Amino acid sequence: MVAAVTVRQWCLGLLFGACWGSALLSPAQAQTSAQPLPTARDLHEQVYRVPVSVQDLYGRREQRQIPVTVFKPSGDGPFPMVVLNHGRATSREKMATPARYRYEQQARYFVGKGFVVMVPTRAGYGETHDGFDPETIGGCSQPRIEPMSLAASDQVLAVAEFARRLPFVDAARWWVMGQSVGGLTSVATAWRHPPGLQGAVNFSGGTGGDPVGRPGRSCAETEIGQLWKSRAAQARVPMLWLYWENDLFWGPQAPRDWHRAWIAGGGQAEFHQLPAAGQDGHAGFSTNMDAWVPRVDAFLAKAGYTQPALPPVPPPSDFARIDEIDKVPVGAETQQNLYTRFLASPVPRAFAIGPGGAGFATGDWAVGRALGFCQARRGISCKLYAVDKQVVWRN
Repeated sequence: MVAAVTVRQWCLGLLFGACWGSALLSPAQAQTSAQPLPTARDLHEQVYRVPVSVQDLYGRREQRQIPVTVFKPSGDGPFPMVVLNHGRATSREKMATPARYRYEQQARYFVGKGFVVMVPTRAGYGETHDGFDPETIGGCSQPRIEPMSLAASDQVLAVAEFARRLPFVDAARWWVMGQSVGGLTSVATAWRHPPGLQGAVNFSGGTGGDPVGRPGRSCAETEIGQLWKSRAAQARVPMLWLYWENDLFWGPQAPRDWHRAWIAGGGQAEFHQLPAAGQDGHAGFSTNMDAWVPRVDAFLAKAGYTQPALPPVPPPSDFARIDEIDKVPVGAETQQNLYTRFLASPVPRAFAIGPGGAGFATGDWAVGRALGFCQARRGISCKLYAVDKQVVWRN
């Protein structure tokens, strides 16, 4: 049975000068695509709809109800919050998918740090992809960056204001983060210095890139630098900017130039350009967590957020050899199928076990992903059985 919709309404006051309603939907209600999205029960995943009012660069203003995916730690809270923002597809046709952004593995890290994570799917994307595109820059001949920056950050501000009504959120302590256009959105949110904002993280932020037709160069490179320089002094929170050397959208030089422009304009931001990752470092937020997590950990620790996101990896145990399949304390079918696949996988790798379930992962962020795969769908708590070539399980 589908749960009833709970509706709240309140005024946002002088910040927007309007009143909004909100609806809490079950994940099944909010998902409209043919293939339902998974639900991370262990992260208490819920989906809210938050009405937003946004204006594009042509002055057209529209209202939409955007889905906001919410993950939270166990307990009542209130917890500090991260508003995590997605990027932009390389074509308008691709902007329709996914119907709702989740970033489950990245959210799992932040929930482990003790944050509520709110992931808005902004107007013009996913299920609100209907021809209205408030984040267009108007083409590459004369790109306009500020209108789309304001349209995207307006929605972050609306989500943050909505969160003040959630009893498990401490909206006096929140952070804005995002990748690509989501990173640009984080920069714009920071210069608008909304109440309660404590800091911002920009992962590969920018716009105007074309990794196929114009690899390594944004057509809005100059305009981004000019805008960020002109607004930098308005930002009042610490920022962390993370880019990858082999970013096919911006290349290695433009991010360094943008950072210099921000500093020259009176802003503050810690900048790191991480080594090349995969075929395109622009996707490093999703594919290179092993590289960025330590940087974000250190950045958050400066503000007092020192809770580890994952349990430590135990030392090797004498429970069994890594290849003793029959010793793995799971059912015979899981032993033969899942654990056999784990043994055939390259390192880094991890295998996790919980009541009635198991999961494994290989490659980037293997420990975190293995625990997540084991726990997420069942809402259980799992422990590591093996990491790389060692059994670490203890009864």
